[in-house]
Amino acid sequence: MSSSLEYLTGFGNEHRSEAIAGTLPTLQNSPQKPPRGLYAEQISGTAFTEPRTRNRRTWLYRIRPSAGHPPMTRIDDGALLSAPLPDPPTPNRLRWDPLPQSADGTDFLDGLYTLAANGDVLARQGIGVHLYSATASMERRYFQNSDGEMLIVPQSGPIRVRTELGIVEASPGEIVLIARSIKFAVDLPAGASAGYVCENYGMPFELPELGPIGANGLAHARHFRHPVAAFEQGVGQSELVQKFGGHLWSCTLPDSPLDAVAWHGTHGVYVYDMLQFNVMGTLNWDHPDPSIFTVLTSPSPIAGQANVDFCAFGPRWVVGEHTFRPPHFHRNIMTEFMGLVYGVHDSKAGGFVPGGSSLHNQFAAHGPDLATHRLGSEAGQDPQKFDNALSFMFETRLPLAVTRQAMDDGHRQSDYDAAWTGLEPHFTAEPGD
Repeated sequence: MSSSLEYLTGFGNEHRSEAIAGTLPTLQNSPQKPPRGLYAEQISGTAFTEPRTRNRRTWLYRIRPSAGHPPMTRIDDGALLSAPLPDPPTPNRLRWDPLPQSADGTDFLDGLYTLAANGDVLARQGIGVHLYSATASMERRYFQNSDGEMLIVPQSGPIRVRTELGIVEASPGEIVLIARSIKFAVDLPAGASAGYVCENYGMPFELPELGPIGANGLAHARHFRHPVAAFEQGVGQSELVQKFGGHLWSCTLPDSPLDAVAWHGTHGVYVYDMLQFNVMGTLNWDHPDPSIFTVLTSPSPIAGQANVDFCAFGPRWVVGEHTFRPPHFHRNIMTEFMGLVYGVHDSKAGGFVPGGSSLHNQFAAHGPDLATHRLGSEAGQDPQKFDNALSFMFETRLPLAVTRQAMDDGHRQSDYDAAWTGLEPHFTAEPGD
């Protein structure tokens, strides 16, 4: 989708922007009288004393302070759920078809549907895995998720996200990250949109360390795009819905809460194009571990075991010699949730369709289906371009419990285990190939 929006660039930068010149104080954060009668307000996305490299906060200069809202009241959570879920995680492999399109008039918030979750939303650890299907823009309705940051992966139809810090747009192939407690609304500039959401209860996403890769590779900081200041005024009476403690709360405001005229800081919103990921890979033999496709990571207290990694598998060259090139058979201490934006998944010849998803909890045995195994075992070894496909993974250190609605609503594939039917023994004790 072509866009005329302006952006600031650079992951983790101390960005600054003003919609009206002279509204951003330059000497201090909280002057006695902010410019043009604005109110100064800080959003602390991390604790005050967290290390500087991870400390995130943003100062906003807004028409009304966020504190000027009436009491919030509980509303129905709909299909949006949080960890801990009532049922235990399952060791069984699971796969889903796309969520059916929502009824006309369903906005992004009402179209959220929880598929799985782990950890504990109140303990600020773990994630929620959601799907969304929206058919209408959010009109005079705004969302504030105080439980976690939201990584949105559109699969069909672009979205336009209006936030406290400005406006961003994303089409399938791009992601939007909305930091914890940033208020926003989602518009549909080209009609219905559907996709995936990772709600990260834990530490904010950051770029992974590069280690032996060196200074370059994977996701480049300069490719992350942040909004410039834009504000709403005169919208009229509006609803603000807040997710807090695993439930939805609502209040009525006299005007739009997206009224920040200027801001500066590090806690905010960004867009990233997954096709800009600089893929690393094997140059002689064997298939690399999927960790090499990590775009963003949310660390946990255990080094190397992420609360959640976001990995993208886009177009790339496959050149391994005398190598089985598709993903190999595998059992993993980490839990893998896969989604497909477009194309064909490289380990499943059929059944895994765009908009669908799969879940392999920790140590669930998985790998190529029969058709893919045959192809990978018999294919020539010339360099091949794996093109016209884009999938992604939320990989998390804890098993994911699945919601009852995702088990029972009818879009789960009950025959997923049949993907491995026909993988018969070929072992022979006689010498041979």
